[in-house]
Amino acid sequence: MLGGYHGRLLEVDLTRQKTRVVELDEDVLRKYVGGRGLAVHLLYKELGDRWEQVDPLGPENPLLILAGPLTGFYPGIKVTISGKSPQSNGVVGSVVSSEIGLELRAAGYDGMVVRGASKDPVYILVDGDRVEIRGADEMWGLRATELISYINRKIYPELLKKSMAKGVPKEPAYIYIGPAGEARARTAAVMAKLAHAAGYGGYGAVMGAKRLKAVIVKGYGPLPRPAEPEKMQELMGKIWEKLIARHSFRQWGTAAGGYSTGYVSSSEPIRNWQEEWHDRRELGVQSIETLWAKRFWGDYGCPTTCMKISVVRRGPYKGSVTDAPDYELIAYVGTNLGIFDPEKVVYMSSLVDELGFDAINTGNLLGFVAELYEKGLLDSEMLGGVEPRWGDPDSFAKLLELIVERRGIGEVLAEGTYRAALRLSQTLGQDVTRYAVHVKGVAVGAHGVRSKLDYPQPHAYAASVQGGDHTSVATLPPDRDWGELWMVFADSAVICAFNAVDFDTMLAYYNAVTGAGLTRDEWFNQHSRRILALQRILLLLGGPDVYWDPRIHDDNPARFYEPLPSGPRKGMAASKGEVSEMLRKYYAELGWDEQGVPTREELERLGIGEAYRLVEKIRNRLGEK
Repeated sequence: MLGGYHGRLLEVDLTRQKTRVVELDEDVLRKYVGGRGLAVHLLYKELGDRWEQVDPLGPENPLLILAGPLTGFYPGIKVTISGKSPQSNGVVGSVVSSEIGLELRAAGYDGMVVRGASKDPVYILVDGDRVEIRGADEMWGLRATELISYINRKIYPELLKKSMAKGVPKEPAYIYIGPAGEARARTAAVMAKLAHAAGYGGYGAVMGAKRLKAVIVKGYGPLPRPAEPEKMQELMGKIWEKLIARHSFRQWGTAAGGYSTGYVSSSEPIRNWQEEWHDRRELGVQSIETLWAKRFWGDYGCPTTCMKISVVRRGPYKGSVTDAPDYELIAYVGTNLGIFDPEKVVYMSSLVDELGFDAINTGNLLGFVAELYEKGLLDSEMLGGVEPRWGDPDSFAKLLELIVERRGIGEVLAEGTYRAALRLSQTLGQDVTRYAVHVKGVAVGAHGVRSKLDYPQPHAYAASVQGGDHTSVATLPPDRDWGELWMVFADSAVICAFNAVDFDTMLAYYNAVTGAGLTRDEWFNQHSRRILALQRILLLLGGPDVYWDPRIHDDNPARFYEPLPSGPRKGMAASKGEVSEMLRKYYAELGWDEQGVPTREELERLGIGEAYRLVEKIRNRLGEK
């Protein structure tokens, strides 16, 4: 076995109430690494031939909680959550900062596969080599802080009592869902700690469909031994030096983007992306930092500590607690909703955390509804008495409550922006999908392409195998830093991208841990492309409710072709011709055809020629030979 791996996954079947250990083949680990890459492989092997028929919210869809070989070794901590996505009907590798991957490895596993579905609410407890499926009636319905309190009051003391002879263990790690996940809202996140979320993909809804409230893990063993511990230690010192030198990021985190992304880059969503530029200085980090109760918050082994904790201490939103808030939350539950008051942004951030929503996809959804209301396409009666006005957090809070209760319009909105747009178009008798700012069912990250001053290129979202996910964008050239091929490494290894350094150093570190001897050429021309090709195939297979035609859906949201109405980049917009040309070049460089479908020759070159049987299904649906 390679260094840095146990070579085992814990499998928990909620339908049969059974557990077992699954062994991993070394060749699979060499080719797919872990995390996102391993998730793609496992899903393709198990569900590929019937992918179109698998309901993401049905018992057939496994929930994957996967560490990587660098989990616990590389500075910082992440874990990958995956499965068939209820948003895109493809595969999304959604990462969240949580020690649960570390604790699973300390318990002797490289991850967990949750199968089936329980009739009643349950949680999974892994306590060393003991695995239990327990009733969660007392947990069901709890919001984030209530659940965290419950774990600390009821479960942690139990572990302490059992382990006292070995010493006092640190509290267990856990992931969980809030009421949004219980309601199977497609914008529900898998939550960790107070304000960490695996949001993209909608996997909180998968946990809710399985009636799985939480997974709680405490491991007591060592991490798997690295292949070259001395080399690893030497490289760790170099990586720490690079990370510690990032003073501004440590000082401000991503919160500084709340002002600069709008004012400097003209690429921040404002009122459902109707604008992208603002000069609202109250969103400058100098104002936001006055709300910080804790300036440096880092997870296990993180020298960057870019997270912050904000608290509203007085006024109508007193007691609201969240992270910085980070840039994406400032943008999506702030400026995108016409909210520029920092305390109101903290309140909205706190609320989506408490309810277990992904702020990006949910903020996108709320902005979509607010614009339809603004344009008179929806009225208060249709919205259950709610009047979602820009800048009014209380009205948006009422909409969130309707969603978690699936009451009235909440039943429609629980389906997420794109599916809600389809249903509302039927109800209203006119097409409102043009107001839905998404790519393949996934909300576009809070970084526009119109100004060309932010990092996503014009085709970045249109070509991404993870849709609107701003953490996994297509780039030209494909091996560019922060492009999909690069990001697949971070999500598979598994590391926090904010702690990433130059690729060669990270690759050397990976080789010191695993002993795999992986070269840069092998990664960018073989392994990452193999993972990406399978993700692309499963995305285009889609189903059962939504299918994507690359001739139509490999594109930006309609809004990105509208000229920017204000700011120094006023009048700029994405160009259909430029996007089409960049898509063509990107697909050609990956060995795919002009529609972005992997060719037989490319699949053979990558050693997965058998996957062409699935490509033929795609071609048949597209009416191609």
